[in-house]
Amino acid sequence: MSTHSDQSAVTVLGLGPMGRALAGAFLDAGVRTTVWNRTPGRERDLVERGADGARSAHEAVAASGLTVVCVVDYDASDAVLRSDAVTAALKGRTVVNLSADTPGRARETADWAAAHGIRYLDGAIMTPTTTIGTPAAVFLHSGPEELYQQHRPVLEALGGSHTHLGEDIGRAAAYDIALLDIFWTAMAGYAHALAVARAEGVTARELTPFAQGIAGILPPLFQQSAEDIENGGFSGEGNPITSAASSMAHIVHTSEAHGIDAGVMRTAEGMVRRAIGLGHGTDGFSRIAEVLGRR
Repeated sequence: MSTHSDQSAVTVLGLGPMGRALAGAFLDAGVRTTVWNRTPGRERDLVERGADGARSAHEAVAASGLTVVCVVDYDASDAVLRSDAVTAALKGRTVVNLSADTPGRARETADWAAAHGIRYLDGAIMTPTTTIGTPAAVFLHSGPEELYQQHRPVLEALGGSHTHLGEDIGRAAAYDIALLDIFWTAMAGYAHALAVARAEGVTARELTPFAQGIAGILPPLFQQSAEDIENGGFSGEGNPITSAASSMAHIVHTSEAHGIDAGVMRTAEGMVRRAIGLGHGTDGFSRIAEVLGRR
């Protein structure tokens, strides 16, 4: 069994689809990997590939100096890490928590770890399971720079890009929340668009090429909006917020004429109407971010 000074060993707690992908990538890279899952049986194929299957979470964390946690949320990770035996075994070792949750939970967990002599890094995985172990994977990390650099060689066995975002432990989760906000809002919009199109006799296959064209417009708009917000300029020349309000009203009307819930678009329209009511009707859409951020 490896000691906690062995920098070529890692323990993976949580063997859902992502946890299994992480463990598999470590194995493929030749890293000695110990695995454990609350529900027995998921480790079998990983053990066949060379992983050490621990009988308990306590045994698992004791096997390596570095433990990577990937479970559904911090309630689940707390249930494992904060048992007396596991907490004691982790003292002097490092936990990298790749579970998804809020920045506040990340900071609270870091405080708990520090109080128990556990070194702690927080992280986020920004790409699907199929990318793990490939150049397409994207990992974000936050926490002590020195600790990140110490474990970076093992973490890079997961493939792709690894970005350390700073010492603030909640920063990776903050990026995760913001980026998933974009993703799920976009996916909700696309699902709604498909429903409206179908109601008008347009198939999903017919609409999709044009939907991809809309997606292609977004990257430069994202960049311009970021510059507007950073510079405090919100020019609406060519496309003022009032134009957005008109388009949104048409979408709401068409959706509801077909009995399709337009709650998401009504909310977006409400944001726009609020900005207009505050005197920003001639500004660009990026003004919405500034208005939403007001206390």
